[in-house]
Amino acid sequence: MRLALLDILACPVCKNHPLHLQTIKEDDEGAVEGRLKCLQCKAEYPITDGIPDLIPLKDG
Repeated sequence: MRLALLDILACPVCKNHPLHLQTIKEDDEGAVEGRLKCLQCKAEYPITDGIPDLIPLKDG
């Protein structure tokens, strides 16, 4: 995931911006593995193979 995306991504649950990036693995283009975390509602979204998954988990 390119770091420039942090400027435009918002939490799909509460619309908070910006999301906090926790990088596990990175390359020259940005985060390859890690997660995005909303500091307001505490939702977390994984980054796998450089692709952020911003689909909120459903309860239940």
